[in-house]
Amino acid sequence: MSEDNLQRLRQQIDAVDDQLLQLLGKRAGLVQQVGHLKEQTNAPVFRPEREAAIVDRMIAANTSALPAETITAVWLEIISGCRALERVMRVSYLGPAGTYSEQAVRALFGHRVEFVPCVTLDEAIREAEAGSVDCALLPVENSTEGTVGRTLDILLRTPLKITAEISLPIHHSLLQKNGDRAAIKSIAAHPQALAQCHRWLDENFPGVERMPVSSNGHAAQLASEDASVAAIAGQLAAQRYALISVAERIEDDPNNRTRFAAVGPFTPEACGTDQTSLILSVPDRAGAVLSLIEPFARHGVSMKRFESRPARQGAWEYYFYVDLVGHRKDSNVALALAEIREQAAFFKDLGSYPLFDRLSTNDRQPK
Repeated sequence: MSEDNLQRLRQQIDAVDDQLLQLLGKRAGLVQQVGHLKEQTNAPVFRPEREAAIVDRMIAANTSALPAETITAVWLEIISGCRALERVMRVSYLGPAGTYSEQAVRALFGHRVEFVPCVTLDEAIREAEAGSVDCALLPVENSTEGTVGRTLDILLRTPLKITAEISLPIHHSLLQKNGDRAAIKSIAAHPQALAQCHRWLDENFPGVERMPVSSNGHAAQLASEDASVAAIAGQLAAQRYALISVAERIEDDPNNRTRFAAVGPFTPEACGTDQTSLILSVPDRAGAVLSLIEPFARHGVSMKRFESRPARQGAWEYYFYVDLVGHRKDSNVALALAEIREQAAFFKDLGSYPLFDRLSTNDRQPK
């Protein structure tokens, strides 16, 4: 390619960028008008169903070579910047800075939010319950190690609803202060991260102490202070604490993912990529569980998850955590829920909410 041709193409790119900037300014002005209308009705700044619908429409209309994941990331950042013109959201999560939970906050809400790291998941949800943050983002389930028990317990007791969910690929790195593999005497990480990498650790660091800590961000902090400690964490933590990657992608399952739920004080409307979550218990009689879930099949409602957890209030009593495809206002879901509510010994609606990860993983192809 000649220099003249290259320069001509760059000028065309600059012209397109100028047009994009003008259009973004126009969009921002319209969003500010929406914000003024929301103020009159005290409507929440975060409307996940609207944001999900926008991204879904952009993916469907995409005719470029850009993959759906790129369209999703770009538009969520545009939405984040424009949303901040109404008000900058505050989001609590398991800290300190550099955790996968922080990465999930960035992926779902964009960079134009105020990050509120907390020492524990309980502290994160208390911030949301007190109204000092708009949402708490909690890890719900890992594809390798299963559900996060503490989050399930929190969802049982909190009056807040799940307002959105996102699933992120989790790629672990082994991080150390100066990149000296021989100096490593112990490896720190959240217990789930240690479990997700246990085969790799057995093969590469047999006999080295494994140190469970409250979060991978905390592990990175420790590694930044002591060269004999390595941390299992992500690249966000490596950047935050100036650590060097000794090894990357050390998770045993290359498809390792974690689901995160945004929990807040409202339930979104339907958007077409919805999930409904429930907590149920059954009377102590034969066939009670089967009769409880039978309405789902009869009304054509798909169950994505059905998991039991001890109720911790009596011997051999359990709660069942259920995820359904669809919104509670969908006619078939509403009919099934009405029947189940009548039969269940305990019924809690955790919310109907959009699944943001489905927007870019629906096997959609550009037109």
